[in-house]
Amino acid sequence: QVQLVESGGGLVQPGGSLRLSCAASGSIMVIGTMGWYRQAPGKQRESVAGISRGGDTNYTDSVKGRFTISRDNAKNTVYLQMNSLSPEDTAVYYCNAQGVAFAFKAFDAWGQGTLVTVSS
Repeated sequence: QVQLVESGGGLVQPGGSLRLSCAASGSIMVIGTMGWYRQAPGKQRESVAGISRGGDTNYTDSVKGRFTISRDNAKNTVYLQMNSLSPEDTAVYYCNAQGVAFAFKAFDAWGQGTLVTVSS
């Protein structure tokens, strides 16, 4: 069983920055792609950023140039540095990890979500 625990959400003023972290634990053999998603009130969950084990990244257009995803494979942790935040970034942010657990079982795990509120 694989668990993801997010941290770093909170209230920030427009133009401010936050850094989200997500640590994976459990019966992990290897983690492949890790990513961040968000769901704003009344909207569907959307992909924000993803990163491969080798460090290749992708971003949704609305966050390009403002958000940076990174990971520490030794710590099974993914980060999301968010700069120049705007009220439109207000959402619950979820991390996701896909990989292989012990006994060669594939997993697709989600964190519990962390709320980011951008408001003055």
